Amino acid sequence: MANPPQIAILGAGTFVKTQYIPRLAEISDLLVLKAIWSRTEASARGAVELARKYFPTVECKWGDAGLDDIIQDNSIPGVAVVLAGQAQVDMSLKLLKAGKHVLQEKPAAASRSELEYALSNYNSISANFLSKPLWAVAENYRFEPAFVESKNLIADIGDMMSVQVIVEGSMNSSNPYFSSSWRRDFTGGFILDMGVHFIAGLRMLVGCEVVSVSATTSYVDKSLPPPDNISSLFQLENGCSGVFVMVVSSRSPRIFWRVVGLKGTLQIERGNQDGKHGYLVSLSDANGQNKCSFYPFSGVTEELKTFIDAISAKGSDYKADARISFVEGARDVAVLDAMLESGAKHGAPVQVKRF
Repeated sequence: MANPPQIAILGAGTFVKTQYIPRLAEISDLLVLKAIWSRTEASARGAVELARKYFPTVECKWGDAGLDDIIQDNSIPGVAVVLAGQAQVDMSLKLLKAGKHVLQEKPAAASRSELEYALSNYNSISANFLSKPLWAVAENYRFEPAFVESKNLIADIGDMMSVQVIVEGSMNSSNPYFSSSWRRDFTGGFILDMGVHFIAGLRMLVGCEVVSVSATTSYVDKSLPPPDNISSLFQLENGCSGVFVMVVSSRSPRIFWRVVGLKGTLQIERGNQDGKHGYLVSLSDANGQNKCSFYPFSGVTEELKTFIDAISAKGSDYKADARISFVEGARDVAVLDAMLESGAKHGAPVQVKRF
């Protein structure tokens, strides 16, 4: 690319170091990483030291002054916001008001009320721009090849009869995010932070919205924030019903999405093959034939490329890929917010807020 766009990253934690920097390095011909910011100098310098292996000119920014530098730098059209969940919406709105395109980490917001606040402010900000700044949410499941392919295959199983999403997670002391303070202070804890991935996968797979839920929650593992278990019935707008079961930490981790139709069954399951982590997609037809394909993880890289493509495009008529829109991320949170509300009401049915 002749003049690749310059971007900045706000945040210098584990996910920036283990995912953002390596994945951006894979597409370093498409962008220039100009700066990494953190609240503290030490944190920022730690991330910049790693990034300089791939982006030698990356600058280190910290504190209020460093943040102002990035906001006022007209050579930076796009910013990735990878901060504590409670701080992301306000930071994103501040950047959007300055005309920056934003790729914000999931979850889109901490609650339904914050989603409403976010979208209301975004609409007000957008009214001041001829070409409104893009607000994207980094929900990489919508970019995983396994889900992209499964969305194309879902018609082969005919009318849906049942949907299952079973998540037996592995959030224990060996996980780098286990001790994350912001996740422990989050309403819904790891259920919300992790769960948006699995809801995104569900919505992508079935191709329609969840309209209502009825859920129960429990708190068993006291090393985790409450709740750590949720079981929910849900109703899709196409008339099909399903179950969503999530255990935050299990001794036998397993994650799968399964859709049973009149003509067959489609299943996506997390796993690994030949040393690569990814998803096994299996399609069983009415004749008992079973086709299986394995797709390695690549969603983080694909969504970053999509964001770079969007901020590189010229002209106000450019339409960014809807999969990264803030509204899509909001819809994921809305489903879990409704499930958690129903759980707090001992299983009372709750309508999912439409965004």
